[in-house]
Amino acid sequence: MNKQRWNHIIYWVATLLMVFGQFGSGAAALLQLQGMVDLIIPLGYPQYFLYIIGMWKILGVIVILIPGYKLVKEWAYAGLFFAMTGAVFSHLASGQIVEASAPLMQTIFIVVSWYFRKPEMKLSPSNNF
Repeated sequence: MNKQRWNHIIYWVATLLMVFGQFGSGAAALLQLQGMVDLIIPLGYPQYFLYIIGMWKILGVIVILIPGYKLVKEWAYAGLFFAMTGAVFSHLASGQIVEASAPLMQTIFIVVSWYFRKPEMKLSPSNNF
C-alpha cells in the first residue's frame, strides 16, 4: 500500500474516533447527563457550561465532516483542540489524573486527524480567507 493510502486510512480512523468521542460527549453535555455533571462540577465550572461546550463540540464535528469550508474547519479543529487540552489541564490541576486520559486521547485524535487530512483540505497561503 502506498503512503497516500496509509495517510487516508490514518485520517479516517483518527477522525472517526474523534467524531464519536466529541459528538458523544457533546450530546451528553447538552443532555446534562449525570456523568458529565459529575466531571465538571469538581473542576469548578458551572453546570450551564455543559450547554456551551456541548453545542460547540457538536458543531465542530459537523463542520469537520462536511465538505469544503477550509477556514472554518481550521477553526473547528482549533476549538476542539483548545477544549480538550483545557479539559486535560483542568483535570490534572484538580488532581484527577485518570479523568484526564479521555480528553488526552481526544486531543491525540484531533491532532492526528488534522495532520493527516488530504492536501486539498488544507489551507494554503493563497486561500487563507
